[in-house]
Amino acid sequence: MPPSIDVPGENMSLSKAQYSEYVDTLNRWAQAYYVDDAPLVPDSEYDRLYREVEAAELEHSDWRRADSPTQRVGGAPLKSFAAVTHAIPLMSMGDIFSADELDDFARRMAEASGNMEPEFCAEVKLDGLAVSLIYENGVLVRAATRGDGKVGEDVTANVRTIRAIPLKLIPPKGGRVPEYLDVRGEVFMERDKFNEWNERALKHGGKVLVNPRNAAAGSLRQLDPKVTAQRKLTFNCYYLADCRGLELPPAQYERLQLLKALGLPVNAEARVVTGAEGLREFYEGILQKRESLNYDIDGVVLKLNDISLQERLGFTAKVPRWAVAYKFPPEEVVTELIDVEFQVGRTGQITPVAKLKTVYVGGANVSSATLHNEDEIKRLDLKIGDQVIIRRAGDVIPQVAGVVKERRQGTEREVVFPTHCPACGSAIERVAGETIARCSGGLVCPAQLREGILHFVSREAMDIEGFGSRIVEALVGQRKISSLADLYLLNLEDLALLQLDEGSADKKPRLLGKVVAAKLLEAIQKSRQVPFNRFLYALGIREVGAVTAQLLAEHYRGIADLKAATADELKEIPEVGSVVAQHIVDFFAEPHNLEIIERLTGSGDLFSAGISVQPLDRPAAGEGTLPLLGQSFVLTGTLESMGRTEAGRLLQSLGAKISGSVSAKTSAVVCGAAPGSKLTKAQQLGVRVIYEEEFLALLKEHGLNPA
Repeated sequence: MPPSIDVPGENMSLSKAQYSEYVDTLNRWAQAYYVDDAPLVPDSEYDRLYREVEAAELEHSDWRRADSPTQRVGGAPLKSFAAVTHAIPLMSMGDIFSADELDDFARRMAEASGNMEPEFCAEVKLDGLAVSLIYENGVLVRAATRGDGKVGEDVTANVRTIRAIPLKLIPPKGGRVPEYLDVRGEVFMERDKFNEWNERALKHGGKVLVNPRNAAAGSLRQLDPKVTAQRKLTFNCYYLADCRGLELPPAQYERLQLLKALGLPVNAEARVVTGAEGLREFYEGILQKRESLNYDIDGVVLKLNDISLQERLGFTAKVPRWAVAYKFPPEEVVTELIDVEFQVGRTGQITPVAKLKTVYVGGANVSSATLHNEDEIKRLDLKIGDQVIIRRAGDVIPQVAGVVKERRQGTEREVVFPTHCPACGSAIERVAGETIARCSGGLVCPAQLREGILHFVSREAMDIEGFGSRIVEALVGQRKISSLADLYLLNLEDLALLQLDEGSADKKPRLLGKVVAAKLLEAIQKSRQVPFNRFLYALGIREVGAVTAQLLAEHYRGIADLKAATADELKEIPEVGSVVAQHIVDFFAEPHNLEIIERLTGSGDLFSAGISVQPLDRPAAGEGTLPLLGQSFVLTGTLESMGRTEAGRLLQSLGAKISGSVSAKTSAVVCGAAPGSKLTKAQQLGVRVIYEEEFLALLKEHGLNPA
């Protein structure tokens, strides 16, 4: 299991560069989790980093990126299934983790309801896959996954194989089925079915499933419904989103009972409780009961029971105000530290990873845990062979929480932090005042090269579609490429004969093939024309994210101008501090980096890539007809019609400059839903505020139609 990302302590704030790095990490994890069904970390490691990002955005609302996970619910739908637009968005829950947060939620609900002891519907938080079921005149007509909350995947054929889901509703006693019903719930795999499957798989050499949650998600996304049927999934509903032709009860719990009367399965643990004390008692009771249940849960869900109150409180941009998910606390076990391995990241960061005697903790088998850095190893006084305490907080990625020193036998060995990179042998350097050690090899290091290429081909960088981690691993491992520029020297034969590891010793590697190879070459060819900001971001300069790259590209015409800039000049650019400025100067002072850039942009010999980097030119006043030339715009909040990146691009196409902060010189602030402090500052300064309807009208006035 990959190591955890190193997050500052509770009393330390993130830097802007750290915030941007964490957003990128969360988006990568979300893609792996929601789209690929191949999670890189457990849910609560995502939760932990998510809360750091959320806290940073509350403290610095002008940092909030349009692609931040706080601005969305989940991932994009799979291309192999038809897209389904949810008539009513399928929202996720806001999470809480402590008794104080629970008391705060109960207090807010009491104030909102005018009742110090409001009723709540308390339910378990099932660990599966959220789906929406649509019934028309009692007949199941469509099932869809959550997707990104607005658009999901049509999995109707697979859902029909789940016996717990009725294909036709049952008229309740003395009643009738609704004309239309949209019900939300969770598809999951019970523990006994999960264990039975894996026992058979081990016996007959079949596929062993990782855990019940991923088993459910992967099973529901099988292209062959027969495979889904074999997995014996089940379902519980938890929310009635829409109903027509049937009078509905006024409370959440009663609506669950109505769904049950219609033949839909409802979890038996759901209860009506009163006030903060009732919430605490339900939480503690389920926590004690957790291991005896036949299904995995990672917390409880607490909802105001009164539907009219729910409707009055409504939703934020991403979660209901009237409900929260209270996640379970850490779980700890003791196991043996077998060894410590050292991994190399894209920027050369050396991360120690504890290799453990496999142990079951927090609902999963664990064989590795993060150790963060050399200082953490010293703080723990960790030795190979120690009995160590492994902690998973609400299914967080495993961490070594401590050492059981009284169990030492005298045979334990010191952990020796390497002086040279385990991947390339280059010297490992540690800058004074930093806790992070780094390989000095740069892109000469194969580990950094792999990560660097994955970054280079990513959507916000060169946008070369199709280069996943397996293909990049094979290209580097089989020495097809040794630098970023080598991507552009690949030919059809190189790629077609690339051997892909099938992941097990008894399977022969398969060849990539000419069809896939041709598509990759086509994608490479398309990337030869690239804007300066994306090329700059693709180079992977430390702490230069997409936003900083955009700012730099607006100030400098090209690489030559940027390379000549001093640290003091760079610091004059808004949002480029002294640390980032020095990283930029250091990057262009490295001869190897300049050689790579020359090969990428050169066209004079067979070893050059011939990439054409387009400057982000703006005509001077009087030289063009751009209607917003000379005006400065700031974007805040979430736009319904488009992302903020797209909105900024459209404004720039009209000559406007996009700024990250509001000042008296700001021409206008474009404001979407859930705006941050930029709106308040604009109102204080008397800056014009343009809301989404007016913004769209402005674009249409100048000949742009985003739709």
